Amino acid sequence: MNGKTIRLGKLFSGGNAVVVAIDHGEFDGPIPFLEDLPKTARKISPDADGILLSPGMIEHCAEVFANKGAPMPIIRLNWSTTYCFQWNYREAETVSACSAKHAAALGAEAVVVSLALNTGSERRDSENVRVFCQLAEEAKQIGLPVIGEYFPARPHHLSREELYEQIKIGCRIIAELGADAIKTFHTINFKEVVGGCPVPILGLGAEKLPTPMDALRLARREIDDGAKGVVFGRNAISWPDPARFQAALIDVVQKGKTAEEAAQTNNVPIE
Repeated sequence: MNGKTIRLGKLFSGGNAVVVAIDHGEFDGPIPFLEDLPKTARKISPDADGILLSPGMIEHCAEVFANKGAPMPIIRLNWSTTYCFQWNYREAETVSACSAKHAAALGAEAVVVSLALNTGSERRDSENVRVFCQLAEEAKQIGLPVIGEYFPARPHHLSREELYEQIKIGCRIIAELGADAIKTFHTINFKEVVGGCPVPILGLGAEKLPTPMDALRLARREIDDGAKGVVFGRNAISWPDPARFQAALIDVVQKGKTAEEAAQTNNVPIE
C-alpha cells in the first residue's frame, strides 16, 4: 500500500466523501461569505472529509487542519480562465499555479487539477492536457491523490444535453489521463457518466441554489445517481447556520438520509 492509496482511503473513510470548497477567491476575489477566509474555514464542520483551498491560503487557515481527525487539506494546483466568470473569459487558458511538491510542503493530503476541453482550439486543448498530465504525474510521484476536475469551457452556454455529452466524454478522458477521482457537474443521465468512468466521481454544488433544501436535494440526487460524494462550496458555507447545514449534508451523503430527514434531524429550515 502506497501513500496515495492511504490518503484516498482517508478521503473516502466515511464511504462517500464530503468536501467543502473555499478556493473561489483564487478566481473571483473576495466574494460574499469568503471575505475573511480563516473565519469561514473555522465554520466548516470538523466531520467534513476535506477542505479545498488555494495554495496561498492554507497558511492562513492552518489552525483548521492542526487537530486530530481534522478534514484533509486539498490544494488546487492549476489556474484557469474558465472560472473567472466575472471577466467573461471564453478561451479556457490554463497554467500551473503550484507544484505538487510545494503543495505537499504546505500540508496538502490531496490535490485538485482541472481540465477544460472543447475550447475551440486544438492547440489550447492539447496544452491544457499537457498541464494536467504534468501536475498529475508530479503529484503521483510523491503519493498525493489527484482529484481531476472536468469543467467544460463556457458551461453556462451549453444545453442540458450538451453539458451531459461533454461531462460524459470529459470524465472518461480525465480518468484515462490519470485522475484518481473526479469532481464535476451533475447532469441528466448522470448514471451513464458514472458507469463510463472507472474512478469515483464527486458531484459539484456549482451555482448557489435558492435554499438549503435545494442544496440537500441536489446532494441526494447526486448520490442516488452514483456519485461517491460531493464537493460543495457556496452551497455549504453561505447559509445563516452553515454548521447545521453541513451536518445535514453529511447525513444525506454518508448516512443515506433524505433531504427532508436530514433537515429535520439537524434543524435546517424546511420551506
